[in-house]
Amino acid sequence: MKPTSTFIGMLLAAVLALVLAQGAQAQSQLVRAIKQDYASGIESMLAQGVDPNIKDERGQPGIVMALHEGSFQAAKVLVDSPKLNVNATNESGENALMMAAWAGQLDIAKKLVAKGASINKTGWTPLHYAASKGRLEMIRYLLDQGADIDAGSPNGTTPLMMAVGYGSPESVKLLIESGADITKRNQLELSALDFAKQYARPDAAKLLTQAEQFREQGRVWPRRAAAPAASAAPAASAASAEQ
Repeated sequence: MKPTSTFIGMLLAAVLALVLAQGAQAQSQLVRAIKQDYASGIESMLAQGVDPNIKDERGQPGIVMALHEGSFQAAKVLVDSPKLNVNATNESGENALMMAAWAGQLDIAKKLVAKGASINKTGWTPLHYAASKGRLEMIRYLLDQGADIDAGSPNGTTPLMMAVGYGSPESVKLLIESGADITKRNQLELSALDFAKQYARPDAAKLLTQAEQFREQGRVWPRRAAAPAASAAPAASAASAEQ
């Protein structure tokens, strides 16, 4: 007796429902493991074929969520997955490299870049995020990798403005030394010096005023030396990455 088309349709629907249920269960388990920073559990799930690009209920890619919530061991497992989409974003346009920059996770950032993560993107960039938290080593690394030092956010705010408003005097100094344009203004016509005044940052204001005096006098503010080119010879100390 041949199965009817109705029976076949019901069977396919049942199979689809089972697949969807398994997918939802895998999503729930992976999200829970990420939040608990349960690295070995994540390794086991990925080995069983769970998609490392699964998103949580708010649309956050697992790697973005891990870095945002401080689950750095989980993030390290996810970033090592060959199936990871390193440029996946959440609903706010934030990707893993932006979150790594914000969290100051330099080793993870380097792995993301090696796997093709976008250093420069439209809108907010990883450099904005590093500057806003005063992550000096991250700022240096991103600049040495070609980050646009004067990248504009959706309203034209630059990494220097973010460093002035939310970062540290050291990060402001670093960006000025690296050639940031102190004269730029965002769409609200605010300059970096305006940010310093608005956020009551006298140290940043002093640095910007000094840089402006240099510019008006035709003098060049002392520039930061670029990172040396990688040596062709093997280096035993290469593992001493910046933290």
